[in-house]
Amino acid sequence: MSYLTKLKGSPASIPPRPSLKEISFISLGVFLAASVIGFLAYFTNEPIIMGSFGASIFVLFVLPDSPFAQPRNVIVGHFVTTLVGLIFYHLVSSDWWSMAIALAIAIAAMQVLRVPHPPAGSNPFIVFLLGANNDPMIIGSWDFLWMPTLIGSVLIVMVALLYNNLSKNRSYPKYW
Repeated sequence: MSYLTKLKGSPASIPPRPSLKEISFISLGVFLAASVIGFLAYFTNEPIIMGSFGASIFVLFVLPDSPFAQPRNVIVGHFVTTLVGLIFYHLVSSDWWSMAIALAIAIAAMQVLRVPHPPAGSNPFIVFLLGANNDPMIIGSWDFLWMPTLIGSVLIVMVALLYNNLSKNRSYPKYW
């Protein structure tokens, strides 16, 4: 098969649309997870929310059986990629090339540790973009690793654990 032929895609059809009941169940779970971290961020005035959490919530509620949605992947994936981003931002360089290397190493680290979580792949970018603002409350210290990264990822996994198992058709997680 030639390269250009591959670009046309295979003849597979798109997946079927979930039922309205399933869409409603998923949407309520998404709302609850976003509400928990949103309310806690507002109530405690602490930065518990990170942009990549929106995509993590999608994976946890739309694709709970996926390896990417398992608790270890979500929590460790976010932690490792943020750590790599912080190391490169603070100890290597805040230039574009350092960000690119940080992303490559972060994704490699998730694979080596067997904790791939695609939304966490954006964390090195988040670290560099927030760091570029030079806001000491957000990224000036290594606290970003704990809050929002670790605390936020644990919270959304806890909501997914409690909520996904309310459905008789779901069993979450598949493994720890």
